Amino acid sequence: MATGILKFPDEFIWGAATAAYQIEGAYADDGKGESIWDRFCRVPGNIFEGHTGDIACDHYHRFLDDIKLMKNLGLQAYRFSIAWARIFPEGHGRLNPKGIDFYNRLVDALIAEGIQPYITLYHWDLPQALQDKGGWANRDTAYYFQDYAAEVTRQLGDRVDHWMTHNEPAVTAYLGHLYGIHAPGLKDYKMAIQVAHHLLLSHGLSVSIIRDNIKSESKEIGITLNLSPSYPASDAAADLEAANRYFNFNHGWFLEPLCSGQYPASILAIYEKYGYLPSMQPDDLRIIKTPIEFIGVNFYFRDLVKNAPGKNILNYDFVKPPDAKFTEMGWEVYPEGLYVLLKKLYLEYKTPKLYITENGAAFQDKKSPDGKIHDPLRIDYLQRHFQQAHRAIQEGVPLAGYFVWSLMDNFEWSFGFSKRFGLIYTDYQTLERTLKDSASWYRQVIEQNGVLIG
Repeated sequence: MATGILKFPDEFIWGAATAAYQIEGAYADDGKGESIWDRFCRVPGNIFEGHTGDIACDHYHRFLDDIKLMKNLGLQAYRFSIAWARIFPEGHGRLNPKGIDFYNRLVDALIAEGIQPYITLYHWDLPQALQDKGGWANRDTAYYFQDYAAEVTRQLGDRVDHWMTHNEPAVTAYLGHLYGIHAPGLKDYKMAIQVAHHLLLSHGLSVSIIRDNIKSESKEIGITLNLSPSYPASDAAADLEAANRYFNFNHGWFLEPLCSGQYPASILAIYEKYGYLPSMQPDDLRIIKTPIEFIGVNFYFRDLVKNAPGKNILNYDFVKPPDAKFTEMGWEVYPEGLYVLLKKLYLEYKTPKLYITENGAAFQDKKSPDGKIHDPLRIDYLQRHFQQAHRAIQEGVPLAGYFVWSLMDNFEWSFGFSKRFGLIYTDYQTLERTLKDSASWYRQVIEQNGVLIG
């Protein structure tokens, strides 16, 4: 090992991630259909200052230049998502050739530069036509997703080995259908739990078809979950129980069906009491548990949880950590939480291969008089998280890669363009891209396949 450097395994993959609605723009170009985010952004009050993803970073028209920037960064892999409504404008039925053509050109250009594509099939942008039929609350949508996954992988599976069915189904279910702060903006607990089940079902239905469509022997199919460790706010038994309840609600509800073919018994008992149990068919859990090669982990913070009788049906509440540092999102900077989470996944859930499919931070990035963007807080954030990832690998966790969120500043959902996560600075007036200091730092990490100690 080089002095002062924590070296990662030789086969470790370094990349960056984006999502279609957040960067592509071209919201109605070349036959693309309307998505639920196109609709949601047009409702006054939903998005910061009324921002939309209509143009976003205009990646749809600028992807070749963006790939040059990826090459400049030294990225070995690029995780991106496909806009379902570009492929099937009505969600199913009529295929849009121009939509498929865009992703064919994107994939070919990435491969030409030696950058491996890691594709997410669903990153929250359901075709509005399917939402009009009930969206993810309608079981049919799981089968429409299966057809969509089959078509996309049939078109791209001869060149793309790495596939994720969903990004953060918990966010789709809860932020979109329980809390109403993401598209489609609904607030119905029972519906949210049903949506969660249909998302998982759609995943399970698609895995075997995706696998059949990928030509490479190194094929990998997985799913990406937003995960965080739950810490009790005190040593009290009631707080420990509350932390466990919250983890099972937000994370176990997705991990256990995927890994064990069952929902958490403790949460099932609560949902049965309130009449929130999802409708399912006898074979559903077996389908959901269809074996996969990896689970993607999106990690940003830990949850500090206390017992709070009557606060909600799960009787928990969050506690703001004292003396902590926070990002612009108000999220605690707690790198050790990544190590704790990875160990938990490996030891308790017996997860297969893991990737960090998202990790990063939003800070107040501004151009300096020298024309550069100095972001030392992001460098410190990433370095400390990389160190914890290395620690987990050293203790046997099968972590195979790390994708920084995000490649460039982009449309940050309900926050619009007010939060900047990127390694690359986006000027939203001119759409000019500028590498931040963190981008140059990350290039060095990739080159040496390692991060400084301490």
